[in-house]
Amino acid sequence: MAQLDDLAFFQQLARAGSLSATARDLGLSLSAVSKRLKLLEARLGVPLAHRTTRRLTLTAEGELYLSRGALILDELEALEGALLETRGGNSQGQLSGRLRVNATFGFGRRHVAPLLSSFCASHPRLDGWLELTNFPLNLGDHGFDVGIRVGEPPDSRLVARRILANRRVLCAAPGYAASMPALDSPADLVRHPCLVIRENDSDFPLWRFERDDDPQAVQSVKVSGRLASNDGEVITRLALDGHGVMLRSWWDVHDHLTSGALVALLPGWRGVRADFYAVYEQRRQVPARIRAFIKHLEGEMAGRVPAPPDE
Repeated sequence: MAQLDDLAFFQQLARAGSLSATARDLGLSLSAVSKRLKLLEARLGVPLAHRTTRRLTLTAEGELYLSRGALILDELEALEGALLETRGGNSQGQLSGRLRVNATFGFGRRHVAPLLSSFCASHPRLDGWLELTNFPLNLGDHGFDVGIRVGEPPDSRLVARRILANRRVLCAAPGYAASMPALDSPADLVRHPCLVIRENDSDFPLWRFERDDDPQAVQSVKVSGRLASNDGEVITRLALDGHGVMLRSWWDVHDHLTSGALVALLPGWRGVRADFYAVYEQRRQVPARIRAFIKHLEGEMAGRVPAPPDE
């Protein structure tokens, strides 16, 4: 039906954020996209967006058309998925459509990318898209189906499934550990060169720790050091070279700890939890491709990263 095509077109337009971006995504000319939007508005009898070639802002009617239209398209996809299940007894081989995922650079490159690759290899009718960013993006605003986050999201409109147990680990190279100043409590870190990730304008990064025998006893320390970076892999390299101590995620350093290239510090204390979750928007019918991909993440991630020692 033409109405369903219009809904899908308008979703694409809203997610792209401009007429020119939509034209690029759809492989159409700018004039063709502009004309289609005008025809849609003429059919509905209301303006849906204020636009220039660089920016598109939805009107109140456009916001309503987008939100209610998304529900209709989700219902249609769920219906088709249910029909495939009744026909074949298993929809896994019939997954199709677009699967758009957002993750941060380090974890996304190391783990999400290969798992998306294997998932799409098993489902050749799927179109996969992984967008890596420094910070998590809003799913609805950017059209993502699944986001990979550290910690459960505060947004009650999102459903979160834990895919990996993780916590921060204080560690250093054995050479540095052998000659370092005394380190009996987190407060002693003020006497150590700390390798910090600077991702904002904060002068002093804040490191938090829990006591092994009392997880409710949390101690926070403002640390500093002469070496810093905005990239976690650089910080790990500096630690391996013996420049000081770092607080990094278990998933990122467990291989170095196992090999002995790094050693864990501060027995009796541990970095706070930083579990990874796959999140998606709450809806009445979750598309089969989203449910299957999250199940794939849950099943495969444990084989890629061992559980932290305290799990």
